[in-house]
Amino acid sequence: MKYILGLDLGTSGTKTVLFDETGRALASASREYPLYQPQNGWAEQDPYDWRDAAYETISAVLEKSGVNPDDVVSLGMSGQMHGLVLLGEDGVPLRSSIIWADQRTQKECDEITEIIGKERIIEITANPALTGFTASKIRWVQNNQPDIWNKVRHILLPKDYLRYELTGDFATEVSDASGMQILDVPNRRWSAEMLDKLSIPEAYLGKVFESPEVTGHISAKAAKLTGLSQKTLVVGGAGDNAAAAVGTGVVEDGRAFATVGTSGVVFAHTDNISIDPKGRVHTFCCAVPGAWHVMGVIQAAGLSLRWLRDEVCTEEAAEAKRTGEDAYNIMSREAAESPIGANRLIFTPYLMGERTPHLDADCRGGFVGLSAMHKRADLVRSVMEGVTYAMNDSVEILKGMGVSLSEVLAVGGGAKSAFWRQMMADVFGCEITTLEGGEGAALGAAILAGVGAGLFPSVQSACEKMINKAGATLPDAERHEEYAKVYGVYRRVYPALKDVYKELKAIK
Repeated sequence: MKYILGLDLGTSGTKTVLFDETGRALASASREYPLYQPQNGWAEQDPYDWRDAAYETISAVLEKSGVNPDDVVSLGMSGQMHGLVLLGEDGVPLRSSIIWADQRTQKECDEITEIIGKERIIEITANPALTGFTASKIRWVQNNQPDIWNKVRHILLPKDYLRYELTGDFATEVSDASGMQILDVPNRRWSAEMLDKLSIPEAYLGKVFESPEVTGHISAKAAKLTGLSQKTLVVGGAGDNAAAAVGTGVVEDGRAFATVGTSGVVFAHTDNISIDPKGRVHTFCCAVPGAWHVMGVIQAAGLSLRWLRDEVCTEEAAEAKRTGEDAYNIMSREAAESPIGANRLIFTPYLMGERTPHLDADCRGGFVGLSAMHKRADLVRSVMEGVTYAMNDSVEILKGMGVSLSEVLAVGGGAKSAFWRQMMADVFGCEITTLEGGEGAALGAAILAGVGAGLFPSVQSACEKMINKAGATLPDAERHEEYAKVYGVYRRVYPALKDVYKELKAIK
């Protein structure tokens, strides 16, 4: 029996899972790490935290499983997208990574748009200049930390930094590179025009691979630190959403998934490139060679509930610690005690600004309609509803682009909640499906690893053998109508407060 590893470098933590050729998970391990916010709207992480988490979780799954390291033929990695990792000549990080959630770069986005031109940026990168993307982060360092920029010799994405630590190779792949805003997305290669006009040497960037292609082997150093064999291959892997698509079988036209992780995503596969001219949803190369995907992203999905858990639901967190039950399960039970609409309470989940559909780095979260009669259950439900309404914005845009969403696979931490799955089905008005194992991005990364190792002839055939559906949640027509009324009010909140957000930002 041959085995494959899937490693998912997330924002909250890293998870590594060992699979056999049938898709059965044999062992898994996770490690959390902190998010640093030195200023309002900033978000950074320490690359060494990612490296240590990778070493630790790989070692743990090998020990738990007891498999022979020589039988682990390949490793695939999934990673949070858009993060900027800058290395010097010696391969050491020059500063903390500015990650996807960071919103400091609106000025740089404006500069990039002026230099390249809005229409030309979309022609090349399939997206407008956005604060979350990597190009504006690079320009921010150029503008604000020239002493660091002058020392830069390598520019990597988070998972590709792990690739370097595990293999010694500087490489990336098309799905993750699509989110850097320096890739020619239609032609799946670095854009000489973007690099030249933004003064980014191509020599600083890794070679671009397709997701299932082999990029290297485990190095002698990493083999000692993880227990892996130097024979183990490492493939391109994928950005977290592209990997989740593979892990849920969304690898053909007409298939879609929704994930509630730290961020929230609604994602649809397409064999032909399709670009929203308004730039509200993103088009990237996907992990299936020669194909693309269209997705809407909200910045703070699970992050909103995590904030509520940490700052408000202290009793639930204490109960969870005392009983061993997940705090989110306790919060979901509380939310079920509140009616649809949370007793006329609406939450806008713009804790880190917003991408789809507003493209506004300055908007912020809030409760609208809060009164003295509201209880904690109402707050929990309104946060869960607000996140779901924000994701429904993406659903509505995709429907308007002619994308069929009769069935949506639910992945991520939010998918574990039966209550939240039912809410998604009722709000979206379509069937919500889950998968056995629920490993999502880690399974997708492992599938890509299996294809790269020659265990499967294609990504599609690997998905057929390794993915099994667990069940479906059907929408209720009456509840759908009730949610639609609240959603209609929710959609009016952002336009009403758009100017207020700008004024708040201007306050010193």
